[in-house]
Amino acid sequence: MSKTFRPWDVEQALLLPPSVQELVPAGHLAHFVRETVRESLDLSAILEPYGEERGYPPYHPVMMTALLLYAYCQGVYSSRRIARACEERVDFRALTAHQTPDFRTISEFRKRHLAALGALFGQVLALCREAGLVKLGHVALDGTKLEANASKHKALSYGRMKQQEPELAAEVAKWLAEAAARDAAEDDELGPECRGDELPAWVTDKVQRLAKLRAAMAALEAEAAARAAEAGAAAPATETTGDSEHRPCTVTPGGELPEPPPAPDDKAQRNFTDPDSRIMKTADGFEQAYNAQAAVDQASQVIVAAELTNAGNDKQQVAPLVAAIEQQTGRRPRELSADSGYCSEQNLAHLSACGIRGYVATGRQKHGQASATGARSGGPHTQAMAQRLKRGGHRSRYRFRKQTVEPVFGQIKGARGFRQFLLRGLEQVRQEWRLVCMAHNLLKLAGACRATA
Repeated sequence: MSKTFRPWDVEQALLLPPSVQELVPAGHLAHFVRETVRESLDLSAILEPYGEERGYPPYHPVMMTALLLYAYCQGVYSSRRIARACEERVDFRALTAHQTPDFRTISEFRKRHLAALGALFGQVLALCREAGLVKLGHVALDGTKLEANASKHKALSYGRMKQQEPELAAEVAKWLAEAAARDAAEDDELGPECRGDELPAWVTDKVQRLAKLRAAMAALEAEAAARAAEAGAAAPATETTGDSEHRPCTVTPGGELPEPPPAPDDKAQRNFTDPDSRIMKTADGFEQAYNAQAAVDQASQVIVAAELTNAGNDKQQVAPLVAAIEQQTGRRPRELSADSGYCSEQNLAHLSACGIRGYVATGRQKHGQASATGARSGGPHTQAMAQRLKRGGHRSRYRFRKQTVEPVFGQIKGARGFRQFLLRGLEQVRQEWRLVCMAHNLLKLAGACRATA
């Protein structure tokens, strides 16, 4: 007797289309993100630009916002991968109601509303606060290096630029002369009616590279001049002389001409693909990267502040992160922990002035050591912090730092695979980092709601 199987008819059409609520089980993250965006977020900043009645109706901005946030929650960041998921994955179709925007539409929507999308981080954090996930009893700070959308091999030092600029200029001049001679020869050979005036592509590429190189040199020189101006702000005042027909000449009170502006250091580098990114040391060596900062609440691992900088170290990030926490939540944390990269007399004094009890490592923690102490020098705040950590030993509140903020970076970079930014430029990358952190908070909020259901 043969076994009876369930019927499997791939040609069978549905008499009635299924509801999007039935595509995935009740309580699925797709339903949660869709309804949260529809009912709980204020999207007026995204909806406002759509005032033109003419033209083909665009995809609904609320649906596109929910699609982006859900995709980030799923570790899908590329617009092409998101568009493919809208066609192939039922969870994405449950969110879009079977609509399939192409990758250009998704990419343009993200670029057009990037600032407004990044600003939703505060609204999602407010929902986490209402759910009781934000206590601000203890907050841990840390930074992680994320690769920029640029290759480190596209960076060039100022010294190398100075060496290449005359070589390229001579080569371009030589090839331009050869191209002109060839054009003249072809005109004589082919006649004036035939085209022969275009420059070859290999000449145009060199010309463009020379223009980029000179622009990069000018940018580095401008940065060096700006630093020199800041350093010389306290120098004696100068007098400016000149008339309407000649360029003014700046002289010192003694009548001497000032020194020329300082040239950039030969080791100063600038990347041609993303000039705002910097070469930074990572676990895999030196990479073209940004320094992503996060302040994480110890009670629930919710990110309460997300900032980004192109500085390789964390020394200047304590005050901005504390200010961001207060701006996003309306109050300051009671305690704050951070590793030795944030330790400076100025930062510790700032925490004390803000009424925040700090636990900041004053040195590197060795294996088996109770806490990261070891400050043999430094001001009174540094010495007091070293004593606080030493007294606490293994029971010091500093122990919360690693178990609070490190898992968050592990979830973002390891579980959801975000290791490189897609956008370029400091401000755009900053908003992209907030989108990533917002997706993390949405997942924490969904887990809390599921636990209380």
